[in-house]
Amino acid sequence: MDINLIFQIAGIGIVVAVINQLLSRAGRDEQALLITIAGLIVVLFILTERIGELFESIKRIFNL
Repeated sequence: MDINLIFQIAGIGIVVAVINQLLSRAGRDEQALLITIAGLIVVLFILTERIGELFESIKRIFNL
């Protein structure tokens, strides 16, 4: 596993958390929720790409 992937996901989490707190304190809870969901979707897209690469590696290793 690449350490950059962990840093990338952690960076997205930190940015989303900061924006979420700023919007919540400004009274914009709906936008804060949307930002949180958008951050989650971005991370899920990154992970699904990596999981696809993992399955391709497994297929290549076992000659499937």
